[in-house]
Amino acid sequence: MTATSSALHTGPHGPYFSFSKALRFRGDGFTSSDDEPFAYRWYDKDRMVLGRRMEDQLRFAACYWHSFVGTGTDPFGDATFARPWHAGGSPMEQALHKADVAFELFQVLDVPFFTFHDRDIAPEGRTLAESNDNVRRVADVFERKMADTGVKLLWGTANLFSHPRYMAGAATNPDPEVFAYAAAQVRNVLEVTHRLGGANYVLWGGREGYETLLNTDLKRELAQMGRFLSMVVDHKHRIGFKGQILIEPKPAEPTKHQYDFDVAAVHGFLRTYGLEHEVKVNIEQNHALLAGHTYEHEIVLAQALGIFGSLDMNRGDEMLGWDTDQFPHNVQQVALALYHVLRGGGIGAGGLNFDAKLRRQSIEPDDLVWAHAGAMDVCARALLIAEKMVIDGALQRHIDARYAGWDGERGRAILDGGVSLEELARDVERRGIEPQPRSSRQERLEHLVASYL
Repeated sequence: MTATSSALHTGPHGPYFSFSKALRFRGDGFTSSDDEPFAYRWYDKDRMVLGRRMEDQLRFAACYWHSFVGTGTDPFGDATFARPWHAGGSPMEQALHKADVAFELFQVLDVPFFTFHDRDIAPEGRTLAESNDNVRRVADVFERKMADTGVKLLWGTANLFSHPRYMAGAATNPDPEVFAYAAAQVRNVLEVTHRLGGANYVLWGGREGYETLLNTDLKRELAQMGRFLSMVVDHKHRIGFKGQILIEPKPAEPTKHQYDFDVAAVHGFLRTYGLEHEVKVNIEQNHALLAGHTYEHEIVLAQALGIFGSLDMNRGDEMLGWDTDQFPHNVQQVALALYHVLRGGGIGAGGLNFDAKLRRQSIEPDDLVWAHAGAMDVCARALLIAEKMVIDGALQRHIDARYAGWDGERGRAILDGGVSLEELARDVERRGIEPQPRSSRQERLEHLVASYL
C-alpha cells in the first residue's frame, strides 16, 4: 500500500494538516483553488529522467528533527511553534503523537523516505538501557506505519551532540566512559535502522572537534575517532546491514574546528584508518559554503575520490554566516548540483534529505507542507534542467576539448610514467616550443548554463 493508493492513515488526534489527500502532479498550468491549494507543477514522480523514474532519481526524504521536534527557537529567541503534538501526556505519549503527525505529513507530500535521530523520535530515559528501549518501542510503531503507507527509511542516526555529556565530543571525548556510552547509543540506532530497512546510517560529528588547542590532544582524538568509526563498520558487517555508512562534513559550528571539516578532510581521515572503501559522505550545501566551497565542488570532489553517498537538500542565507537550514529555492543552484549528480551516475542508495526548518515566524502546521512541497517542485524542475544539460553535452564537450592534449601520445606518456622528469625537460628544450594560452571561456559557459533555465 502506498500513500496515494488509499485515504491517509492518520492518528487518533489527526488530521493535523488541512490537506486531506496526497498532493499530486498537475503540471505547469495548475491553478490553485480552495479544494486544491497546491499541486506539483514539476514533480511528476513516474516521469522517466535519463532512464529512471523521477522519484528514483531524487529519492526525497523528510527529516524528523526540524519538522516535528523543532520549536522555532533560535540563539536569541524562545519557541514560537505551539504544536499540538508538543504538549500533553508523558514524553513517550508525545513521541507516539509525533509519529502520527510525521506519517500524515509523509503521506500528504507523497514523499518516499524519512530520516531521524534517536532523540528525535523517543525521549531520553533515566538510563541508557531505558533510552534505547524507548527508541525500539517507537521503531515498532514505525514498522507498522511504514507497512501501511509504503514510506521507507533513508537513514537513521544517533544524536551524539545535544546532551551535556557530549559537550567535549563523543568519540573524541577525553573520557573513555563517554566514548563507550556513545558507542552503545550508536549500536542501538544502527540495529534499529537495519531492522527498519534503512538504506544508510549517518554519523554527524557536531562535537567531534575542539574550541582551543590549549586543552586538546589532536592526534589522540583523531585516533579515537578512527577507532570509533572502525567499530561502527565492524558492527555493520556483523549484523548484516547492507546500507551505506555516511559521514556528514561540516567545518565548524557548534565547535570552532571540526575534524570532518569538508570532503577532502574526511577522505584523508578515511584513508588514514583504512576506511575509504567502507564509508561515504552525506553532503550539505550550507556546510560546503561554511567550508569555503560550493555545493557542486563538494559533490564532484566526493565523486572523484569515490566517496559520494547522499545529499542534504537545504541551503544557507548569503547574508548570514551561519547554518540557517533553509529550504532550497534557487533553481539554478540546485540544477548545477543535480547535473553533477547525474553525470556521476546518480544518487545511488542516497537521497535528497530536507534537513531544513521553517522560519520561526512560519508558525502554522500547514507551513510544513508548503515548505517541503515547494522545495520538492524546485528540485524536480532543477532535475529536468540538469537532464537537458546532460543530454545536450555542451559543458562536457568543452571540458573534453580543454583537456584533449592529455589523451594524446604525449599526455598519456606523462601520466603513465613512460617519461622521466629529465627526459621531459630535455625534450622541451630540444623542441623550443612556447605553450600558447587558451581561453577558458568562463563567461560563455555561464551564459550557457543560464540558457537551460
